[in-house]
Amino acid sequence: MKVINMGTKAQASFYVACELYKEMAFNAKCNLGLATGGTMTDLYQQLSQLLNDNHLNVNHVTTFNLDEYIGLAKDHNQSYHYYMNKVLFENYPHFNEEQIFIPNGVAQNEQQEANHYEQLLKQNGPRDIQILGIGENGHIGFNEPGTAFDSQTGIVNLTESTIEANSRYFDQPDDVPRQAISMGLSSILQAKRIILLAFGAKKKQAISNMLKLDPTTDVPATILQTHPNVEIYLDTEATPDHLLNKTVK
Repeated sequence: MKVINMGTKAQASFYVACELYKEMAFNAKCNLGLATGGTMTDLYQQLSQLLNDNHLNVNHVTTFNLDEYIGLAKDHNQSYHYYMNKVLFENYPHFNEEQIFIPNGVAQNEQQEANHYEQLLKQNGPRDIQILGIGENGHIGFNEPGTAFDSQTGIVNLTESTIEANSRYFDQPDDVPRQAISMGLSSILQAKRIILLAFGAKKKQAISNMLKLDPTTDVPATILQTHPNVEIYLDTEATPDHLLNKTVK
């Protein structure tokens, strides 16, 4: 793993936006894995700006989102469909809708939807870049502690800590969905390159655990240690002390 303290969320977000932009510019048929949440808002703002400034042709770019809440329709203002439209696809409305993939949270058969999504991932080949955040309990995607390392896209039950963390986006705690469709851990690791972003003091322990512990399902993000091409970009608050206190010789 390559771990860099970028100082601020803004600086880290701009750097990763440039990496995504370069992938699309130099690999017109690239396959990108995208993530959502508060961690990613600056990233997509910066990426939208780069795309608009350069009028990049993204007609052949394919995107796959990590997950979606079960029970939220595409137009629900807390669905990840809605999020992606607001932060990226409406700001640069030149992506091919037929090549934007996000799980359907209101599918009649949720397990069938998950299986179909996994098939789409396999049919399209490995993502060139997979963007990730990390939960306070070490989850990636919605793969909570205890998730098997060989898991594929499926229905997941959210832990109370994840529900609590996400409740700030909803009017009432009871409105927070309890389940999601999420790429599995093995699905995530199929990407050629993985970039993880984490910001703020609340993510510091999760990052420390991910780096220091041997791979364990108790901290799902530790599986990233087994991938050959992982980059982690942090702000100072999320950077573990053992990295901040390194002596330069």
